Amino acid sequence: MNVEDFDFELPAELIAQTPLADRASSRLLVLNKETKQIEHKQFPNIKDYLKKGDCLVLNDTRVLPARLYGMKEDTGAKIEILLLHQEENDRWEVLAKPARKIKEGTVLTFGDGKLKATCTRMLEHGGRILEFSYEGIFYEILDELGEMPLPPYIKEQLPEKERYQTVYAKEEGSAAAPTAGLHFTQQLLHEIEEMGVTIVFITLHVGLGTFRPVSVEDIEAHAMHSEFYHMTAETADTLNKIKENGGRIISVGTTSTRTLETIARDNQGRFRATSGWTDIFIYPPFHFKAIDGLITNFHLPKSTLVMLVSALAGREPVLTAYRQAVEERYRFFSFGDAMLII
Repeated sequence: MNVEDFDFELPAELIAQTPLADRASSRLLVLNKETKQIEHKQFPNIKDYLKKGDCLVLNDTRVLPARLYGMKEDTGAKIEILLLHQEENDRWEVLAKPARKIKEGTVLTFGDGKLKATCTRMLEHGGRILEFSYEGIFYEILDELGEMPLPPYIKEQLPEKERYQTVYAKEEGSAAAPTAGLHFTQQLLHEIEEMGVTIVFITLHVGLGTFRPVSVEDIEAHAMHSEFYHMTAETADTLNKIKENGGRIISVGTTSTRTLETIARDNQGRFRATSGWTDIFIYPPFHFKAIDGLITNFHLPKSTLVMLVSALAGREPVLTAYRQAVEERYRFFSFGDAMLII
């Protein structure tokens, strides 16, 4: 398929720049993947489409405040870095800007010397390996000095860091939030459980590759980024029992979907305790082995995320739903409204 098959017109003013004060007050577009019927609701109406015996799967990754502003120790030149992932101990792969100023041996300082880093290796496309030195606990220092790595289409500052975290975020390691989960409050999750819906957690640490555009015409030639995932034995056992009992697995977000489908693909449609790296690319046609439904946000034109959603509900029904969302002035992308495919 051609990347242009997943394009649509989106007015810039519909890109949500700030989160709503109340997480659960967003709108909800419901697309029935069998009948193709579209309904317009509010997010708490999600309960009307869930039933006893279903299972919601949430990604409990926590976003690192991974953007740091500092300077070169020798010249005072300003430097910006973005932590990508931890290599080992205090060594991290980062994106640096301007990268040309950072060579092997360059020492950087952040927060009046509270945090220092030495470049140990140069990578392509602005990548660097930095080894950090500090006194105290790294994540506490990072929480004090770092900023949230908001997507490039968000131009506003985020006044409250926790608003770019889900209420159940726990496992540190993401460069971006699993944004479908931002709509849930603890109260709403409690009400869903009271209905007899099981809630389980998996982990996938979202990488910046999630924002990388598809730069090839033929989508089959696109190489996906790789992301780390983890599933516990308890979650695997629960999901297998849900399937055996005829319940539905509803994935919250494309990150949860990629994790579930990776594990199910590797285990003949079943789940097991496992960790690893996935670069699964889901696009039409695709046979889903794990999920029965999906809660997600509205995604960028021509993105791998639109392709994943189209694989579940069909390209034309999804693009029709997106056109309606534009007409109805839904809010798009990370801080935007939600979509349920059921």
